[in-house]
Amino acid sequence: MRVADFDFTLPKELIAQTPLKDREKSRLLVLERETGRIIHRHFYQLCDYLNEGDTLVLNDTKVMPARLFGVKKNTLAHIEVLLLTQKAENHWETLCKPAKRVKIGTEISFGDGLLRAECVKILDEGRRLFQFYYEGIFFEILDKLGEMPLPPYIIEKLEDRERYQTVYSKVLGSAAAPTAGLHFTAALLNQISHKKVNIAYLTLHVGLGTFRPVTVSNIHEHKMHREYYHLDSKTADLLNETRKNKKRIITVGTTSTRTLETIATKYGSFIEASGYTDIFIYPGYEFKAIDGLITNFHLPKSTLIMLVSAFASKAKIMNAYNEAIKHKYRFFSFGDAMLII
Repeated sequence: MRVADFDFTLPKELIAQTPLKDREKSRLLVLERETGRIIHRHFYQLCDYLNEGDTLVLNDTKVMPARLFGVKKNTLAHIEVLLLTQKAENHWETLCKPAKRVKIGTEISFGDGLLRAECVKILDEGRRLFQFYYEGIFFEILDKLGEMPLPPYIIEKLEDRERYQTVYSKVLGSAAAPTAGLHFTAALLNQISHKKVNIAYLTLHVGLGTFRPVTVSNIHEHKMHREYYHLDSKTADLLNETRKNKKRIITVGTTSTRTLETIATKYGSFIEASGYTDIFIYPGYEFKAIDGLITNFHLPKSTLIMLVSAFASKAKIMNAYNEAIKHKYRFFSFGDAMLII
């Protein structure tokens, strides 16, 4: 199976540069898996497609203001550092730009010395391991100096960085937002609850893979990134009960999907579990955990469009994307949403 099979042409003007003023007023393309039927709605109408007893699963990860801009000691060359994963106390795996200027021993200052870092190891794929030095509380300093790590296709300045967080974000640790959840408001979540739809949470910290394109031509040669996840016993019990009652499990986002499919594959049911997943879902995969999926419109040739193609079939997804382009849906992180049921 070729990566090129998942390519499509997207007009540049359909790449959403800013979030809508009202989150839930995003458009919603509803795709019926069995028939391929497409219905054009808005996100605030989501409840029309949820039934009593269904369980909606959301990722409560919180995005770190992980993009730092500093200068090298002595040369004062400008260096951009993106925090990815905390490896030990004060040690972080990062991406740097330009990476070629960062060698072992390179020292970088941020905020006139409020935060300092030294490169202690060169990793593969252009990553660097830094040890950080500071006085006070690291995440308070990061909150003061850091910027939201918006994807490279977003060139407009984000006026309110909370718009790159879901309204239910809780567990700090992501290098990017689980963007399918950006459409929810507190009012919509209350409406869903009042319909007696269960709302459950898990955590998956979005990591390195979000910033890495697929570079191979054959899908089977692609190596997925690893991301940390956690599912607590309360959510596991609720999911098992949903299954027992023959109701639907509907995930919000590919991150929630990958977490549940990882656990269901490994344990055969839902249990409290933590760990790292590198599950790669593409057409031919047999889903074990989910019955429906809420997701955004993804980049061409990405692992995310491969995942949704596995769930609904490549032909139906490509047809849906063509319809979305025809009807001028907004694409990618700040764009509109799709419900696949």
